[in-house]
Amino acid sequence: MVKSSHVQRKFGVRLVCPDVTKLVASGLSMTKTVKIDFISDVSCPWCVIGLGNLDAALKRFEGQLTADIRFQPFELNPGAPPEGESRFDNVARKYNVGREQAIANRERQRALAAQVGFDMVTTDESRFYNTFDAHRLLHWARIEGRQVELKRALLAAYHTNMQNPGDHGVLVAAAESAGLEGAAARDVLTSGRYADEVRDAEEKWQRAGISSVPAVVVNDRYLITGAQPPEAFEQAIRKAVSEVA
Repeated sequence: MVKSSHVQRKFGVRLVCPDVTKLVASGLSMTKTVKIDFISDVSCPWCVIGLGNLDAALKRFEGQLTADIRFQPFELNPGAPPEGESRFDNVARKYNVGREQAIANRERQRALAAQVGFDMVTTDESRFYNTFDAHRLLHWARIEGRQVELKRALLAAYHTNMQNPGDHGVLVAAAESAGLEGAAARDVLTSGRYADEVRDAEEKWQRAGISSVPAVVVNDRYLITGAQPPEAFEQAIRKAVSEVA
């Protein structure tokens, strides 16, 4: 969970444990749009859970507003080799977590993912991979109007099907399943296109104080860090739309 004071100054309000009861009566315009920047990595299990909880919160506003969700890049393992790294080794190296604790954490993540309707499959053989090319493809998908669909396809490819999100074949297949043209997706990947844009976006969010994911910013003002429950997102959304004239 992000604790930087710079983050709080940047976004104004940091929400963790909300009480939405005082906000329910405020009402929402049928025509309002809320901008949601969802900073995350494809290989982040907590990002899957956070997205599921955001989905649950947005269902409470169904027919009342439009959510403009923009997936922003963050790399958990930018130095990962092409073959990836054992998740056990990665967690032990970065967080000094032993095997038993890592397994317990894995099972907790799996149970929480199931609660939001996501089938998270992890085994002792699971690996973390470099996801930079996945973020480049997501940047392109935003331009093509299919970013949300591609993000969900990539999460399923990695967390359910245990596929390598750095493999171009996996990425092209995910793009096609999201309604994008496979040949165009492969061209983006092989050309190196959007590398600068992704690096710039990563640096922007790091300068804003984002150092862990998921991190969700509503209307450039309200920050929710970590895989918070739906009520946290609901509170932020209600506050944000109440401020829109």
